[in-house]
Amino acid sequence: MSVEIKVYGTEQLCASCVNLPSAKETAEWLQAAVGRKYGNDNVRITYSDFQQPETEEDKSWAKRILEEDLWYPLVVISGEIVGEGNPKLKSVYEKLESMGLQPLAAPVDSDE
Repeated sequence: MSVEIKVYGTEQLCASCVNLPSAKETAEWLQAAVGRKYGNDNVRITYSDFQQPETEEDKSWAKRILEEDLWYPLVVISGEIVGEGNPKLKSVYEKLESMGLQPLAAPVDSDE
């Protein structure tokens, strides 16, 4: 099973997000955290600048961000918003597991 997590944002931080990481930094942070828990083969994280959308899906989300005053970075999994402004790993993990993704097994201690 492969899941795509989209992180929407832009170079400029939103006014209420001044002390938070940028959307690109959030995407990199998610890649590292989700990769450790679920493996890099199962989850792909992509960043999209909503001020320069490339696909129809990205254009649709860009319009929603502007019209609905959504906070960014905006984290979307399978068309559902799972994080806005300062996304929480717990929400991302819950969504991934509700889709059937299982965490990697914990490493076995080799001292035995």
